[in-house]
Formats: sequence, structure tokens, C-alpha cells
Amino acid sequence: MKKSILALLLVSMIAALGCQPSSGQQLKKFDPKRKMSKAPAEWKKTLTSNQYYIMVESGTEPPYQNAYFNNHEKGVYVSAATGEVLFSSDDKYDSGTGWPSFVKPVDPKKIEIVTDNSDGMVRDEVIERSTGLHLGHVFDDGPQDRGGKRYCMNSGALKFIKK
Repeated sequence: MKKSILALLLVSMIAALGCQPSSGQQLKKFDPKRKMSKAPAEWKKTLTSNQYYIMVESGTEPPYQNAYFNNHEKGVYVSAATGEVLFSSDDKYDSGTGWPSFVKPVDPKKIEIVTDNSDGMVRDEVIERSTGLHLGHVFDDGPQDRGGKRYCMNSGALKFIKK
């Protein structure tokens, strides 16, 4: 029993580290090579400071301390920047990582997957295609019976609209 609990804790910690930067490392700031639909100064006028940190500066919010990791209501998750529907509660699941996780986007054409080499890791970053803004990352450790993907999103990049 103790070994099972320790193994579960270890797996949870490893999964959580996949969504957040290593401690002591600086997050990358705005990448001038990234193509965004507006300049950072324009986004600063329309996004909250947390949304700007996450979406423009590619920040990561703390696990278990964000709006939607434990949301079990029915509805859709839209971009905090544009209001475009990106994810559905029907595709949300509890990954145990402390961030809202989904098995797939509502429409794969609304997101883009790009390589993220920040923080000494190589990950697949999820950005909103129409804006170029950071949403989170996608990993191959999701539920195998639902495609095997875990779209690990930042609550601050999303707004929830209840059905």
C-alpha cells in the first residue's frame, strides 16, 4: 500500500513538472520572432496582468491555484483574448497535475502546436492560431482510450462559459 501511494505521488509530481518551469529559472519573456496578431503593447491594453503574463510572456500559473483545474461544470472554454471556443467540458478530465486538462480541442484548426525549447526542456507548446498567444502545452500522457493526449492549459488563458 505504501509503495502504491509513493508511486502515485511520484507520478503526480513528474506530471506536474511537465507544465511548469523549473524552479530558479527565468521564464522567457516575449519572443520577438513569435508572430502575434497584435504587438505586446496592444495586448497589454486588453488583457489582465495575469492573462498577459501567461499569453504574451508564455508564463505558467501555479498548479492547484487557478480557476479551472477543479471545474466540473458543463460548458465551453474560450480564449481569454478572443472569445473563440477552444475546449469543451466534455473533453476535460482530471489529470492530477493541477491544471485544466483536455483530451482534444474543439476545433484543431483554432490552435497550433509549436516547439518550445524554454526552461531547459523541449515541449510541444499550444498557441491560439489566430493570435499567436500561448495557451499551454500538450503531452502524450493522456487517457489512452481517448487518444492519449493531455492538453495542459493555463486557466488564465481561458474563460469558462457555463451551458
